[in-house]
Amino acid sequence: MQKNVEISILCEIYGKLLTEKQYQALDDYYNNDMSLAEIAENTGISRQAVRDLIKKGEEKLFEYEGILKIMRKTQKNEKTLQLVLAQLSEIADISSEKKINDILNRVQKELKALA
Repeated sequence: MQKNVEISILCEIYGKLLTEKQYQALDDYYNNDMSLAEIAENTGISRQAVRDLIKKGEEKLFEYEGILKIMRKTQKNEKTLQLVLAQLSEIADISSEKKINDILNRVQKELKALA
């Protein structure tokens, strides 16, 4: 996974566990596509201080993910859900019994709502 996307996802999951400054620096850098200089100017600190905030924030995010594994579990669940939906779709395609197709369609709707 591309680092920018990974950091954005981790920030969404664990961002509240970071300091406000770390979260804001990461959000500006990765989600708002701001440069270190722009963030430094907006916050009134040096580029090096912004870089340090970002690096420490990244380390914390990866540390939290290493312990809690929420992103990994979520991605695994999404893949499993897509596989189940595809299999249900295959069953619906080959089934000619209306009752079975109605049940499959309801189950598919419920699973899609989870996605």
